[in-house]
Amino acid sequence: MKKVLLVLGIVGFGAITSLTTYILAQTPAPAIPPIATDVTAEDIVKFIDDLPKDRVSDRPIRSVEVTGDYRIGVYGVFRPWEFPGGSNLHQVNTTEIYYMLSGYATLVTGGTMTDARQENENWVRGTAIEDGVSRRVVPGDVIIIPGHTPHWFSELETDLSYLIFRPDPDNRIPLVE
Repeated sequence: MKKVLLVLGIVGFGAITSLTTYILAQTPAPAIPPIATDVTAEDIVKFIDDLPKDRVSDRPIRSVEVTGDYRIGVYGVFRPWEFPGGSNLHQVNTTEIYYMLSGYATLVTGGTMTDARQENENWVRGTAIEDGVSRRVVPGDVIIIPGHTPHWFSELETDLSYLIFRPDPDNRIPLVE
């Protein structure tokens, strides 16, 4: 009987400790509830249609602060098929989430950049990537590229337009309303 009570006591203590840890680990709600930010389909189409078509354009549509003390940005990108560009490595914790709107291309991630050169404190550029993961991207695809991951469009079959969502835990990206 003492063993049963001891086991029940240990299990009960473990359950209470786990529940207390879970409750205390929850992020408290903000004093003033946040509002949602809308980026409508109409906003996106107009924004991308207005981007320059003679170069790669990667510009913020909106970037806002969100609960949890970080920022998230929504960017519109137009990439002409004549300019696949080189490989990139962002030396930051910001993840890039691509949502392909139009066009067809081959995207390579990971691996080793060739002819890598430091452009600034957070950005390395190269000419290509060796031993990366290659995939064909099409409209509707979503690709998640963590910070510190080399990436490169090795082949463009057409012009591309896509959205990039950038969750930024370091609050580096500027706010854009």
